[in-house]
Amino acid sequence: MSNHQIYILTAVCFIANLVSAVAVAQESENFDAEAKYQATCFACHGTGQAHAPVVGDIIEWEIRLEKGFNTLVQSTINGLNGMMPARGLCADCTDDDLKAIVQFMLEESQ
Repeated sequence: MSNHQIYILTAVCFIANLVSAVAVAQESENFDAEAKYQATCFACHGTGQAHAPVVGDIIEWEIRLEKGFNTLVQSTINGLNGMMPARGLCADCTDDDLKAIVQFMLEESQ
């Protein structure tokens, strides 16, 4: 492969990565935490199923927040105690999406 071909291949890869990063950023900017909560989290956090803290229950969320926001997010990502499924069963949520959903639930529970 010539230097010219390597240069072109490198430029193409760089542009493809840049386009991909822009697309991901746009998806994150358009993410609706409330809508995704309603679609994936409400089944448990709106009803108390599987001992999930109900959104709006100030005391239950304050207790969980004492562990720290990042701990709540990690519990959402990894699951917790065999009751909270990993990623809250939101297979298409990114870590940032899950963080936004946790923030939404906390804000609704103050």
